[in-house]
Amino acid sequence: MDATRTTIKVCGVCRPEDARAAVLAGADAIGVILASAPRQVSLDEAGAVFEPLPPSVARVGVFVDSGAAFVEEASARLGLDYAQFHGSETPEVCAAAPVPVIKAFRIGSGFHAAVVDSYRSVIAFALFDTHVTGTRGGAGVAFAWDSVLPLPGGVPIVVAGGLHAGNVAEAMRTLRPDGVDVSSGVEARLREKDPDKLRAFCEAVRAADREETAR
Repeated sequence: MDATRTTIKVCGVCRPEDARAAVLAGADAIGVILASAPRQVSLDEAGAVFEPLPPSVARVGVFVDSGAAFVEEASARLGLDYAQFHGSETPEVCAAAPVPVIKAFRIGSGFHAAVVDSYRSVIAFALFDTHVTGTRGGAGVAFAWDSVLPLPGGVPIVVAGGLHAGNVAEAMRTLRPDGVDVSSGVEARLREKDPDKLRAFCEAVRAADREETAR
């Protein structure tokens, strides 16, 4: 991973044209939701989303306490580079996944960074998202970024939750994450991304990268 370049993941993509727009804007990874959620897609729909992606762009499938057989099937059919686990998956479940795992941790008043310790050796990334009662993510709400400082060591960190072009630079300055994850912040409406918002978000991330490099 290039330490001077923050990975950009665009999640909740439901349409092939939105995947293309995200890649043109500068996304490094595209995520599809394969669990019950407003942005859920079928395996066939996910395949269509991934079809236009160049090999350099990572394919991520998002699961919530899914069975091992479904994770295996989805990973094989879609050629996933990562499985993002957004439920209560244990370290043992993460270790048994057929592809590298991005494990989501929901940040709220009861969160303690020590919970990441038991996952460190079995995940590729820890993703910090906002705890919103009744949802597993995608709520468009930011958490208090400084509440997770100091960040746990030994695993790359991805920040999600309410990010958009207007606040991503501040999140990056506060946390200096390895990656950022955006969904609702680049939407025209539910299930449809906005090309202008995608470009603005990616440009804001790269500007923040240049700012950090210049320090």
